[in-house]
Amino acid sequence: MSDPALDTLASGEAAEPQELTDGFHLVIDALKLNDIETIYNVPGIPITDLGRYMQAEGLRVLSFRHEQHAGYAAAIAGFLTQKPGICLTVSAPGFLNGLTSLAHATTNCYPMILISGSSEREIVDLQQGDYEEMDQLAIAKPLCKAAYRILHAEDIGIGIARAIRAAVSGRPGGVYLDLPAKLLGQVMDAEAGRKSLVKVIDAAPAQIPAPEAVKRALEVLKGAKKPLIILGKGAAYAQVDDDIRALVEKSGIPYLPMSMAKGLLPDDHPQSAGPARSLVLKESDVVMLIGARLNWLLSHGKGKQWGTEPKKFVQIDIDPREMDSNVEIAAPLVGDIGSCVSALVKGMGDNWTAPPAEWTSAVKEKKDGNIAKMAPRLRNNNVPMDFHGALGALKDVIAENQDVILVNEGANTLDFARSIIDMYKPRKRLDVGTWGVMGIGMGQAVAAAVETGCPVLAVEGDSAFGFSGMEIETICRYNLPVCVVVFNNGGIYRGTDVNPSGSSDVATTVFVKDSRYDKMMEAFGGVGYYATSPDELSRAVKEALASGKPSLVNAVIDEKAGTESGRIGNLNPQSVVSKK
Repeated sequence: MSDPALDTLASGEAAEPQELTDGFHLVIDALKLNDIETIYNVPGIPITDLGRYMQAEGLRVLSFRHEQHAGYAAAIAGFLTQKPGICLTVSAPGFLNGLTSLAHATTNCYPMILISGSSEREIVDLQQGDYEEMDQLAIAKPLCKAAYRILHAEDIGIGIARAIRAAVSGRPGGVYLDLPAKLLGQVMDAEAGRKSLVKVIDAAPAQIPAPEAVKRALEVLKGAKKPLIILGKGAAYAQVDDDIRALVEKSGIPYLPMSMAKGLLPDDHPQSAGPARSLVLKESDVVMLIGARLNWLLSHGKGKQWGTEPKKFVQIDIDPREMDSNVEIAAPLVGDIGSCVSALVKGMGDNWTAPPAEWTSAVKEKKDGNIAKMAPRLRNNNVPMDFHGALGALKDVIAENQDVILVNEGANTLDFARSIIDMYKPRKRLDVGTWGVMGIGMGQAVAAAVETGCPVLAVEGDSAFGFSGMEIETICRYNLPVCVVVFNNGGIYRGTDVNPSGSSDVATTVFVKDSRYDKMMEAFGGVGYYATSPDELSRAVKEALASGKPSLVNAVIDEKAGTESGRIGNLNPQSVVSKK
């Protein structure tokens, strides 16, 4: 029997060239197949060309000045879109820079994938000293939800599919994907490559709560005399805003939003208990947690903040291991937030009894009293500004521009802003999250502008801004509608500390006096403003937001205005030893 291929060669006819693909393009095709459109990265060996090819193939690739900030951008992109944000880094040092943001994403339950180039396995395993040699997979595993390495081009499709599903299913989190440099250059038949790609179907399937769990939760709520609902950022991530609003309003229960849940219902909603936080935590008898955890941000559900009377907790969480993490949960409701909340609303029926008027009236009275007491402090026009006057001005700006996304970090700047600035729409407030980590500001501001198209107001303490301030060049390079406000009081907490040794070195918490952060923005082509009063601050921010241009307002704050560690000074241990 003759061989057609040999017959073709014998006759002198040219064989048709085989269409080929490679690891670079298979990675791109796999991401595009799964509707990934944006990459946050820092170019370098061995992923420089991957970024170039991605851009050529229609992906939006945004390059940062530091991998950590690219990672924070990817993490918050995951929160905003419910799709894994992608951060692309070089090997070893670049990977380690991105690892902080990956752990941050996992801690905060943001879907994110950190993709890093790496050294070849045969060299790493024998520790032969490759360029930036490091066993990145082993290092990543303890700090993320899942970690995978792809060694063969034909496995790229399934590897990326597994990473996507791991990032978004169940409790979302960070995933590490290791791509050795040799993988990207591997070549295979293009048709076989296309067939190897995987489209992830139903990546985050609904998890329906057990009927008996729903019934138990409703019975506990019915027995409450002073019920409270706490909304966490998990409730905001779920994007079931109408269902949550229906539950809150049908129940008539006062609700307390954690910082990134602000705006799920407007902060001026009659059931909002934010301004009466101390009262409702201390006096409530039944507390329902929706996408919130009893971690340090809620004093672990115990201690003085929670009062002396026993409480019953109802908790909605997709992970059963979260139940009883700090206190006994009387009614655990395991499932996705949308399914759990809709089941509760349905189970309430048409005859649900609102909480006792005595309780709701007490909450309203406390809330109205605290708002009235705070109002004059927020209206001051002091020069230099204090935190209340400055944030009072920004509170009014947000009220007039409710589509603006607020990014917020710092010590005093963060802690005061959480309670002062009201939000009116969901997922419009982005901050430091569970860890209280510094440095998220510019990365989150970039991603918020890119993913939503909305204007962004980033309110930064001067210390917090220092962690990522160079990324204002990134904001200018991509001409993003971001206005950065730096609350400049010349130091960490305050600018008045003195070196106790008498040395010429300044105190550990003091910065250069009269720093002009606005000039940094001007250096990159953005617009700089200098504000010394709340009125000047208000005018500058309004003009900046209206322009849609990259801008920075250097807001001069009284150096004496801050407090130690903001409102969490109790976490800063004090020495009891006196040395003479």
